[in-house]
Amino acid sequence: MTQNPDMFAKVKSGKGFIAALDQSGGSTPGALKAFGYTGDEWANDEAMFDLVHQMRVRIITSSAFTGDKVLGAILFEMTMDGEADGKPVPQALWSRGVVPFLKVDKGLEDEADGVRLMKPNPGLGALLERGVAKAMFGTKMRSVIERASASGIAAIVEQQFEVANQIIDAGLMPIVEPEVSINSADRAQSDALLLAELTRALDALPEDRQVMLKLSLPVKPGLFTPLVEHPRVLKVVALSGGFSRDEACRELARNPGVIASFSRALLEGLRHDMSDAEFNATLGRSIDRIYEASVDKADA
Repeated sequence: MTQNPDMFAKVKSGKGFIAALDQSGGSTPGALKAFGYTGDEWANDEAMFDLVHQMRVRIITSSAFTGDKVLGAILFEMTMDGEADGKPVPQALWSRGVVPFLKVDKGLEDEADGVRLMKPNPGLGALLERGVAKAMFGTKMRSVIERASASGIAAIVEQQFEVANQIIDAGLMPIVEPEVSINSADRAQSDALLLAELTRALDALPEDRQVMLKLSLPVKPGLFTPLVEHPRVLKVVALSGGFSRDEACRELARNPGVIASFSRALLEGLRHDMSDAEFNATLGRSIDRIYEASVDKADA
């Protein structure tokens, strides 16, 4: 592997969580409306992405957003290519002690066999080269499990690890994200099937390879502790998955060794028309709450 050793050490041993700032085409309108826009402020995708870039830059340049509590940030491709504080965004983040990651998937296939696999991504190799050139540390890619289908979950994990190995070959750290939908009627069974498949895939990795895992908060607290302790896993992070910040933090605190990688739960309460003081204070309170749930664990 050729990852930046300082970034690797920060992710491995630092205290904090990873901010998910990687909303893409499908989720961007919702993110902007949650940020206080009505939807009338943009006439096309270009204008919409300009607004979401402004939103992200305001977050990552906030006085509250530093490597003291935020270990890393997951970026959308257009954000990676942008600037903040007069620097390329990855450089601006790392100057604050925040490790940059890149969302690399191109969305989801329609549901089949209880899961939604990642769409084909023929441009992945070129994107990984760009990520390396821009000093990114790692990547993230998302699939979704809708129901407890053993064969579907096996297919998701197989696809995720096939791509993860390509990412490792390129010199980046992959975040494998097979999300279990919190709306699934058989979440607990999906959690158990996923644990078994991930363990099998991790056991098959060569000793010189590691991945990160981004997982839904399990129904049974502590279920993923064996993954936290697995030698092929650098870090296990959790998505908020539609939970409110309070709900997500409460569940996160019951899972030893797992840290947050929240998106909506991190941005909850922020509005584009806030003063800088109000914006920074609101974001600071959110960061403090998520940091606490990532670091200070309750008895499960």
